[in-house]
Amino acid sequence: MPKVTFHHDGGNADVLDVEPGTSLMRAAVRNGVRGIVGECGGQAMCATCHVYVRDRYLDALPDISEDEEEMLDCTTAPRDADRSRLGCQVVVGADLDAIEVDVPPSQV
Repeated sequence: MPKVTFHHDGGNADVLDVEPGTSLMRAAVRNGVRGIVGECGGQAMCATCHVYVRDRYLDALPDISEDEEEMLDCTTAPRDADRSRLGCQVVVGADLDAIEVDVPPSQV
């Protein structure tokens, strides 16, 4: 099973084993990960699942779509040009069997 690690300020982390085909947002919401809201339910329309992907995983991610690009301009926490992604648009599975992300201090 793919492993997702959500790092929080202060050094705490939530480490989840999730089913392949699950988005980071869906995994976080189902498991009560603090700081991931997912208001729109995964439609790339709210930016409340904004995460900062750790550098070593960036090359494994698909390109950012136009919709995701537009929503990343609306995040509450500052956007990182390289690391910011919407959790609803990052799906774990065969090509991405582990990922670590930092959760911004604020989503709304």
